[in-house]
Amino acid sequence: MMKQFDVVVIGAGAAGLMCAAQAGYRGRSVLVLDNAKKPGRKILISGGGRCNFTNHQAGPHAFLSANPHFCKSALARYTQQDFIDLVDRHGLRYHEKTLGQLFCDESAKEIVDILLTECDWAGVALQFQTEILTVSKTDDGFMLTTSQGEISCHSLVVATGGLSMPKLGATPYGFKLAEQFGLKVLPTRAGLVPFTLHQAEKEAFVDLAGVSLPVAVTAEDGTCFKEAMLFTHRGLSGPAILQISSFWLAGEKIHINLLPELDIAATLREWAQAHPAQELKTVLGRELPKRFVDKLVELGQLVSKPMRQYNERELEAVATLLGDWQILPNGTEGYRTAEVTLGGVDTNELSSKTMEARKVAGLYFIGEVVDVTGWLGGYNFQWAWSSGWVAGQYC
Repeated sequence: MMKQFDVVVIGAGAAGLMCAAQAGYRGRSVLVLDNAKKPGRKILISGGGRCNFTNHQAGPHAFLSANPHFCKSALARYTQQDFIDLVDRHGLRYHEKTLGQLFCDESAKEIVDILLTECDWAGVALQFQTEILTVSKTDDGFMLTTSQGEISCHSLVVATGGLSMPKLGATPYGFKLAEQFGLKVLPTRAGLVPFTLHQAEKEAFVDLAGVSLPVAVTAEDGTCFKEAMLFTHRGLSGPAILQISSFWLAGEKIHINLLPELDIAATLREWAQAHPAQELKTVLGRELPKRFVDKLVELGQLVSKPMRQYNERELEAVATLLGDWQILPNGTEGYRTAEVTLGGVDTNELSSKTMEARKVAGLYFIGEVVDVTGWLGGYNFQWAWSSGWVAGQYC
């Protein structure tokens, strides 16, 4: 026997559960479908298991999209404070880390529990381990053929996420569904992802794996992030690298200021005056990890000698290297470790007010499947909450 609902939400992640609860509170009969065994898998592993669930500084400036204006409406109508109010009502204990990031004190599971409680209160039905075989448009909505039978609905919400972290079940299903209904999907690539290095650089720096330092990293387009960089066995990671990866294109260099808090040229001159007999690597080792300084000397990128032996031109050359250390990444680690997917359903195909497809009445796309990608630090969860909330008011 065919099941009938007002709304079917495909995807039991952050955006899908938020949308389902909102639609349920409006009196709509709602079913959430997912191919996984349990909901919120990406939530559960996020933030080291503590879920960086939003950011005090969330706003349109922190999102990438072919249409940077699209996200403004949803972010303004359901803000980070709205989500903070929600978790406060549920008694969640949380703390703020650097740059406005909010984390659970205990476990990311608490965020999933809040969303499931909201869905329960709103009368939402949840169905897991369900494969969707076909979706077709009908006169009054949609017909879904699934591994557990046929389902009809008036509104269909696609909250299937992107391609990042395929081990959690990520698939291109949402993009294919959009294309099935004639919607344009922009090219996708991995975002918030570590860089890999060419073989020579990888071999040169592999013994620095685990070394971290504060830097300012700039992409070729001028975008800059000032956070930590981490050497890995495969290349470079850390918050600064993850951030800049979303702005990096293959074949481009990244520019790294290794001493972003200093006027490097002036500081070198001061060191030459104050410590004339000390070698460059010794004085630099007070500001940078000693192993890293030794590596720069070993590779011949720096020549270390007593500070008094440097002339002005040589000091300028050292300042230039330290202020604009350039690396040409070989690539990224790809979707396997990426936190997000750049690109996706073209926002020109959707209403920014409702998240509904302009060409297909009753069809909605929310969350990561849409071409809206946030910075590292809780921004992508905020987009999930905001876009899910908005769609939930109309679907």
